[in-house]
Amino acid sequence: MKALVLEEYMKLNYTDVSVPDIDDDEVLIKVKAIGICGSDVHGIDGSTGRRIPPIIMGHEASGVIEKTGKSVFGWKSGDRVTFDSTIYKTDDWFTKKGMYNLSDGRMVLGVACKEFIRNGAYADYVSIPQHILYRLPDNVSFIQAALVEPAAVALHALEITPFDISYTAVVVGAGMVGSFVIQLLKIKGCKNIIAIDLEDDRLELAKKLGSHFVFKPGDPKLSETVLALTDGRGADLAFEVVGIAATVQLAINLLRKGGTLTVLGNLSPVIEIPLQAIVTRQLRIQGSCAINGEYPVILDLISSGKLDMTGILSAEAPLSEGASWFERLYNKEKGLMKVVLKP
Repeated sequence: MKALVLEEYMKLNYTDVSVPDIDDDEVLIKVKAIGICGSDVHGIDGSTGRRIPPIIMGHEASGVIEKTGKSVFGWKSGDRVTFDSTIYKTDDWFTKKGMYNLSDGRMVLGVACKEFIRNGAYADYVSIPQHILYRLPDNVSFIQAALVEPAAVALHALEITPFDISYTAVVVGAGMVGSFVIQLLKIKGCKNIIAIDLEDDRLELAKKLGSHFVFKPGDPKLSETVLALTDGRGADLAFEVVGIAATVQLAINLLRKGGTLTVLGNLSPVIEIPLQAIVTRQLRIQGSCAINGEYPVILDLISSGKLDMTGILSAEAPLSEGASWFERLYNKEKGLMKVVLKP
């Protein structure tokens, strides 16, 4: 089969590789669509330590079951599916407590690090354990289904965050996941949604997707607007979807006393935080890790037409052209947000 392989840092090659074997509890999926994730783009230069070559990356995908393992039940060849990015153990303590995203020994599809290597879906075929499969509704396309994973990441962040429709929420970073956070806040009925980003095109999209207000980080009207909307208190909620010190600090500064910051971004492994402000203002700061069962809700929202999956889509392209699209995304070409590759 053909696959897009990270052979060494900054070197992607579309080449021949062996079709993956499947274990008894796995299925072989013929990939129909695979999204380029920002974590893959950031990972190709070695800065994250999560894409050690050689590796077939890719964890946002959909396709058709080609073959099933001997112990697979409820699934058959020809089924249209998507799948979680987290491969977890079903008998783990965290899994049994309803937190499979935190399970010990979990692996992430398309990631190679010191702890594990698991080839992903930038390929004609990928092997997937049956317990992370999800069936596609008939009216959900493979392209839409390839975007379920980042939408589910956004929904998980909302699910673990205290919420009331009267709240004012700030979203720092209006990229792909941030755009889904905005849409989901709108669906939940959030009274005031404020999007913050450096790029004009992303802020324009944020307005279309549901933000009531959009600002660039240095805009002096940003703080004024937040305070005016909240009787001088500050935002009730903030979602940080970048992962650097400056944006985390900005989110903290905009929160009211007792407010909640949920951090999804993780570009920087370590940042400084204003500890005194967190303690004296009794702020709640929490991380949001991956997905924990949100796929069915997202699939239902797509099927019902409530969640827009095409607004963030910049291009569809053959997998064979993947290396050039990675280069364009890595170089932060203006106007590019989400690219879906098709084997």
